[in-house]
Amino acid sequence: MSHLQAHAQSATKSAVRPEHGNDVSPHRFCVAPMLDWTDRHERYFLRLLSRHARLYTEMVTTGALLHGDVKRHLQFNAAEHPVALQLGGSEPDALAHCAELAEKWGYDEINLNVGCPSDRVQSGKFGACLMAEPELVADCVRAMRAATAVPVTVKSRIGIDDKDSDEFLQRFVAVVADAGCRTFIVHARIAVLQGLSPKQNRDIPPLNYPRVQRLKQRFPELQIIINGGINTLAQAQALTDGSDGIALDGVMMGREAYHNPYTLAHADQQLFAEDSAVPSRADVMAAYLPYVEAQLAQGTLLQHMTRHILGLYKGQNGGRLFRRHLSENAFRKNAGISVLKDACALADTHASLPPHEQPDDNLRNHA
Repeated sequence: MSHLQAHAQSATKSAVRPEHGNDVSPHRFCVAPMLDWTDRHERYFLRLLSRHARLYTEMVTTGALLHGDVKRHLQFNAAEHPVALQLGGSEPDALAHCAELAEKWGYDEINLNVGCPSDRVQSGKFGACLMAEPELVADCVRAMRAATAVPVTVKSRIGIDDKDSDEFLQRFVAVVADAGCRTFIVHARIAVLQGLSPKQNRDIPPLNYPRVQRLKQRFPELQIIINGGINTLAQAQALTDGSDGIALDGVMMGREAYHNPYTLAHADQQLFAEDSAVPSRADVMAAYLPYVEAQLAQGTLLQHMTRHILGLYKGQNGGRLFRRHLSENAFRKNAGISVLKDACALADTHASLPPHEQPDDNLRNHA
């Protein structure tokens, strides 16, 4: 049994949360909530790469929990801790009830989405449009905190539409902080609610890190976590140690963590000063295989688990063979664990070959 398998099994049995020194924020490094991406299989996989990264669920609406399948939305593996549930909603009573459910299911944090710019979210009167109503957000936070002892946090943008100023952001945070919120995760772009798609809102509005740093300067007693455009641990280090300006309490990485997950393998050492060995990609897959086998036995489709790991060997010899084998075979009817084992064997076999001995990437037969 690998040390990663032992860690996963131990965490599953005891739900142990990593401990940090007093000078390290538990939000020092987070993986963003991403719709259709950060499901429970993805989170289990990422936890094998980093013990300390704080993981977030996809956004779950209050309606989905009040009127839908609670178990499907809230179940997770104890090895995922520390893990936060992100909620979407704007009705204090509904959010309070969902906060109670989150505590019952064992989440470490409840995060209120005040940053999503999609039309669907706006039509439900939640997400980024709530930044225009800080008093309502404060009422939501107050109701949630009254319903649970689990910490309640807020994820927002730095502004919306023409409300693009330090003053707007700082007033929003001041009002919500008065309701007891102590941790704010701030995407360092405004949200353009009319005229830009959610995808465009992730790229077109310019990043404004200084505004988030000035927010921390204005509220030194609050935990301020920055999100948006963070693609390397070096960036994360600079933003949290103050070498890139005012030191922030943490960073949240999004798409890079999904497309290049092995980045997380170095996070514990670089950002949490842990002295344990960095797991190899082969170590991670050896620990993931038993999880996949157990899920297959419960009826989970292989493709629901392999779609999250395609980037594990990104930039490595054998990485394209790994991705292609999974892409071409994991979706097939009755695809089993052998598909994943064969993909790992392809990656491991070609990992140490010099470039001139690498197989032609255009070949269709990799057996």
